[in-house]
Amino acid sequence: MASKTKRTPNAKFMAPVTPDEVLAEIVGSKPLPRTQITKKIWDYIKKNGLQDKKNKRMINTDEKLGKVFGNKKQISMFEIAV
Repeated sequence: MASKTKRTPNAKFMAPVTPDEVLAEIVGSKPLPRTQITKKIWDYIKKNGLQDKKNKRMINTDEKLGKVFGNKKQISMFEIAV
């Protein structure tokens, strides 16, 4: 039986990124790994009830979140991780 190799985290995702002014309104201004930025965006979406009630894969943006995603009124959940 082959032994499992320990999975190492992807350094690109773990490298701290400083959010721009628009994103900082949602996630704060401290440098964070991309994974934590995505988590904080999801926390904001859930806290403000922005997930579409019928199609949970879609997010209805408010003023702050809309600025982050090019003033779109609705985005796909897959656009958050990009």
